[in-house]
Amino acid sequence: MQVLTLKEMVEYQDGSIVSKEIIKKEAGTVTLFAFDKGQGLSEHTAPFDALVNMLEGQAEVTIAGKPSTVKEGEMIIMPANKPHSVQATSRFKMLLVLIKK
Repeated sequence: MQVLTLKEMVEYQDGSIVSKEIIKKEAGTVTLFAFDKGQGLSEHTAPFDALVNMLEGQAEVTIAGKPSTVKEGEMIIMPANKPHSVQATSRFKMLLVLIKK
């Protein structure tokens, strides 16, 4: 058993997106991300619900054509089968929880 600080478990890299999977199970995954400013994930869909918890900074998350600014300490749920994208308006770190069942 170990107490961890999530935003210290992944580091920024200039011009990149860094990911670190911390849990991978049949029921889902938990992954940390660090996005450099200006980086993003283009619009896509996923067959499962996903929860994004913003650990540091802020990003624009667009779900089904509706943009939302998500800031440190906030979260947003990306419903299954809805197109979504993520754009770093500043450097940010997030925790992505993907529920498969």
